[in-house]
Amino acid sequence: MAKPISNDKREAIIRHKQAGESEANISKCLFIHQCTVHRVWKKHKETGNYEPRPLNNGRKPKVSKETMDKVVMKIKEMPDMTLQELIDEFSLGISQAALCKRLIKLGLSFKKRHSIQTDKNEKML
Repeated sequence: MAKPISNDKREAIIRHKQAGESEANISKCLFIHQCTVHRVWKKHKETGNYEPRPLNNGRKPKVSKETMDKVVMKIKEMPDMTLQELIDEFSLGISQAALCKRLIKLGLSFKKRHSIQTDKNEKML
């Protein structure tokens, strides 16, 4: 997706259109595409605003913020829970990898260390 044009150019488009110039002349003068002139003018007529629309890029998360807050609280209560146990308990509907990524973004880690390290030379009898 292209970067929105500056507000200065948007204001210039509106000034030129209000002065009665054609979209073709405005696009040549401002070095922008004629469709852009049309879209900016149309938005200004409909809303009275010329600001660019917000960019809502990216996929929306499947798990809501409220549910993730509950998961974090559960992790603080029971830090030894596995990812699969969390998925099952809250019926999250996402993979372990997806949950792990979300928890890492929240600053949590699931790396488990064994409290007793075994000697490599020791064998089971």
